[in-house]
Amino acid sequence: MSAGRASEGAGCITWWGFSPARDLLKTGPVKRGGDVNVLLLGSGDPRHILKTISGLQEEERLHVWVIESSMEVVARQLLLLYLALMPKESVGNNEKTEVFLEVFGNGEIRSQTEETLRHAASQLSLSVTETLETAAHPCLNTTLLKFKERDELARIFKLWIQPKSSSSSSQSAAPILMSKAWDYRVRQHLGTRYDSKKGCFDWDLKMKLHERGCGVINKQQYARWRERGLAFEMREGVYQITNPSLLSSRVFSQKGNKVALRGYWGDIVSSPYLSFGIETDDKSMLKTQNGQHIKTAQDISFANVQELFHSLSSSRGCPPTSSQSDADQPPPESERKSVTINDLMPLSGISVTFLPLDSLDKLPEKQKFSHFFDSVYFSFSCVHKLGPTVRQIAAPDAVLIVELAKYILDVNKEQEAGFAEKVVSMALDADFEPWHEGKSDDVHAVFIPKRN
Repeated sequence: MSAGRASEGAGCITWWGFSPARDLLKTGPVKRGGDVNVLLLGSGDPRHILKTISGLQEEERLHVWVIESSMEVVARQLLLLYLALMPKESVGNNEKTEVFLEVFGNGEIRSQTEETLRHAASQLSLSVTETLETAAHPCLNTTLLKFKERDELARIFKLWIQPKSSSSSSQSAAPILMSKAWDYRVRQHLGTRYDSKKGCFDWDLKMKLHERGCGVINKQQYARWRERGLAFEMREGVYQITNPSLLSSRVFSQKGNKVALRGYWGDIVSSPYLSFGIETDDKSMLKTQNGQHIKTAQDISFANVQELFHSLSSSRGCPPTSSQSDADQPPPESERKSVTINDLMPLSGISVTFLPLDSLDKLPEKQKFSHFFDSVYFSFSCVHKLGPTVRQIAAPDAVLIVELAKYILDVNKEQEAGFAEKVVSMALDADFEPWHEGKSDDVHAVFIPKRN
């Protein structure tokens, strides 16, 4: 177990994934060409979407369908996709990468990042409430959500947009301070070990993450994130404004009554470095000197996300700009604030559609989705939903990808192995079988439909 109470570390809401970004079309038997439909269940962030887009070939058209477990995660997915799609004319690639990672992995953000977040939220709120039948942008499609889910999205975006309450506005509720919400979780998790928390953080890093191949996660950066919720500090600035996209409500029972408390209820042990920061194609970034990694998970996250954004803006029919170097020059502040959804980068042949939270069991009832998906991805938190209905919506040569428990620090080796066995059993019951032709991977399990 991690140095804390079991099961509390991962939290009850998935703000980021517990595995690195994967090109889902290159995971399992590779099929190329034409229209490809991918279903993501509980992925928590857009890492797989961005990575898969970056690997697309010119003639391929990608349609991603997303089911999450809460509307708060849907709202955050939309926000991160919005930031990723901001055009080069309005924000340079370096700054966009910094803002994306800041919103993605920091409990507290800079004031200029908060302005960008609030503007994005206002645009997303408009798109959710005003575009009922046709998506404002193909990669931000919420038209298939239920009306009550769209209302919930609008409510969440409104919470993000609200200006800081002043002392004179007694009507508004006091804003939630991330510093207090984060410290509450750390205290709950560590219990009596709170006073020796730095030793606990070091234990989890060295004996858990480093032992699981994450040696590139830096001790100082990990400790800073564990203590403050600050994963990415890439430039001088004051990180002290609560990141509203990492707040959610959790229902507790108090004296027989159910009470919803708003706070930070996500991961506090595994870290947001897992999504973009522990793997890289550039092996020079993994070099060590005297047994220490020269680059950190923050460095690798920045390089990977920047490369993904460069791929977005240089392919799929995006209109060219004057030059790459020009694109990295910060545009005037007014240009950044004036970006609307209509100004976001058009990605030719790519769409991202969000489905209702309870739609997995209902998809087989719709003719459109009969044997429809070429790739189906289940996150660790959604594996319990894997059942026979999946086979009905999977294409005859589909690939089923399941995130395993390798990076869940509250799980020991025996439990991790037991979970992997359980996944195989569930996949077999769903009429899939393990795919043995590729190299083994203890991060994801890959399955194909059983051969009759």
